[in-house]
Amino acid sequence: MEAQTLKYPAIRNYVAGQMVDGALTATMDVFSPISGALISTVPLSGAAALNAAVEAAKAAYPSWSATPIKERVQIFYRYKTLLERDMKALADLVREENGKTYDEARAEVEKAIELTEFACSMPQLIQGEFLEVSKGVEARAERKPLGVVASIAPFNFPNMVPHWTIPNAIVLGNTMILKPSEQVPLSAVKIAELLKEAGLPDGVLNVVNGDKEIVEAICDHPDIQAVSFVGSTKIAKVVYIRATSNLKRCVALGGAKNHLMVLPDAHPEMTASNVAASMSGCAGQRCMAGSTMVGVGAVDGIVAKIVEEARKIVVGQNLGSVISKEAKERIEQHITEAEAAGAKVLLDGRNAVVPGHEDGYYVGATVIDYVTPDMRIAKEEVFGPVLAIMRTNTLDEAIAIENANPYGNAAAVFTSSGSSARYVMDHANAGMIGVNIGVPVPREPFSFGGWNDSKFGACDITGKSSIEFWTQLKKTTTKWNPESRVNWMS
Repeated sequence: MEAQTLKYPAIRNYVAGQMVDGALTATMDVFSPISGALISTVPLSGAAALNAAVEAAKAAYPSWSATPIKERVQIFYRYKTLLERDMKALADLVREENGKTYDEARAEVEKAIELTEFACSMPQLIQGEFLEVSKGVEARAERKPLGVVASIAPFNFPNMVPHWTIPNAIVLGNTMILKPSEQVPLSAVKIAELLKEAGLPDGVLNVVNGDKEIVEAICDHPDIQAVSFVGSTKIAKVVYIRATSNLKRCVALGGAKNHLMVLPDAHPEMTASNVAASMSGCAGQRCMAGSTMVGVGAVDGIVAKIVEEARKIVVGQNLGSVISKEAKERIEQHITEAEAAGAKVLLDGRNAVVPGHEDGYYVGATVIDYVTPDMRIAKEEVFGPVLAIMRTNTLDEAIAIENANPYGNAAAVFTSSGSSARYVMDHANAGMIGVNIGVPVPREPFSFGGWNDSKFGACDITGKSSIEFWTQLKKTTTKWNPESRVNWMS
């Protein structure tokens, strides 16, 4: 198909402040999951394109890292106002390329604004330390940038996840290579354009598009000092092992299987609305989705209310599409297998169709009861608007199920009992815990990150914890008084 027939121009790489074609190995079609329509193409760049971006980032680093942090954050203050100005356009892009509802897409941009706000507070957070350690001898510790760093982003949050890394890493003095998901490359272009408009010097942020080849090249490149990754656990492991084997810092966030433990004393209406929203928000395509509920004891009435709430979630209205035809088929296969294995489908979202968008990729809200821990749907990340319900007699049995899963992003409990909530907080094997909250995502300044197979590497890439990841510590000891007596401390 000719380029002029596409809704959006063919995507290009962004290097040294310019859109460039670079050295391409191939291009890939980009489809809108809302309608299945071809909307653009994206380059599948090779190592040569990455080399050009890294050279641009290296050239920009000396000046940028030497710029006082109070001056660096001024650019992001201006950038925040541009995000607010272009809120609708940014949300429309997210909706077009990812399939979210408009409200979800707008919320994603609002979170990007919050992340940018946090980065603007960095001058108050990295003031360093100073102490007279002995008579006339002073020691100080300061945070310094690493150099050129890279961020590899997923398809499910094309605007928000890049903002997990871009504002913090760049404000802290690094220059960056962003590799967006090849399935959702539109938002990254707009982000780069707005940062340039805000005054970010050329070369500080560079965007290189591609697939597996460019990810491998990022992990291998000798001039990239740190790599962040967000995606599936399978790929997160590969990226972490490859990047660290090349002596880079790396934090790689993977998938999840988040368990929502519902006790009989839980508030029925609040629990039902939270659980339904947790499993279906963003079409279930988020690593914090509550894809598994563990009902403890007599919770039939709450389950009925969850189904009632889930029926209000309608594809094409308050439920967006999934990312691709392949994802739709995979999710529906999970439902079919669970049913065949003996689970009871209380609400069936298979074969969902949105009038006027018959070629879109939709799965309706689905609730499956009497799932057992040995079923595939209980063990694997479905990444769709599907809730699998397991039953236990005791809270300890529920916690045992949660503890046995290899992931560790989130867990939540719904209860009116403070002691039960505290018990889950103490015993759940996950990095983010919710009490009567279905999606326990910490907000800044708290950092995002799970445990176990949901995260590989130390530190987090958001919040205060990100400072340690994106910087290195320089310690300086000074002495200016030759008349003072020298001892072991001086």
